[in-house]
Amino acid sequence: MNRDRAFDALHAKFPTWESVRDAETKDVMDAIRPAGLANQKGPRMQQVLKAITAERGGLDLSFLKDMSVDDARNWLTKFNGVGPKTAAIVLCFSLNMPAFPVDTHVYRVTGRIGLHPEKMSVEQAHPHLESLFPPETYYAAHLNIIRLGREICTARKANCEICPIKKLCDYGNGRVENRD
Repeated sequence: MNRDRAFDALHAKFPTWESVRDAETKDVMDAIRPAGLANQKGPRMQQVLKAITAERGGLDLSFLKDMSVDDARNWLTKFNGVGPKTAAIVLCFSLNMPAFPVDTHVYRVTGRIGLHPEKMSVEQAHPHLESLFPPETYYAAHLNIIRLGREICTARKANCEICPIKKLCDYGNGRVENRD
């Protein structure tokens, strides 16, 4: 996955978030180029890291664990470039807090299954899907839905004939058309 290659390259070149923050922007962009939009994401990432440092004196986000999930999410999303998905990823994967990240795969698969209304935006899908899954399942559900979306329920072609959840799926059972 390009995203994983970019993160691995970033971490190999810059082992700490402080080193990412303080690096030459061109070097950060070069490291994350495989993920796409490096010219936009590199400077934005550094701006967020600098803004957090200016406000907190460092990049330790563990203080967010003392907040409610909503307050922690609001704190993260106040930074330009940190949207609901990025905030949920930080909360879920870095801080082990109950947040459900919705990326393109999760949005597509949950839409095909019928877990969110057709006209619901990705932003609206975050709280909606959080209300459907028990918080203790967010981490595993997110990873499993992404895997399903990458390997079986792909954007170009849903391989319904081999899908392990076809019985539950509106799309796989012809109840809805492709919403992509």
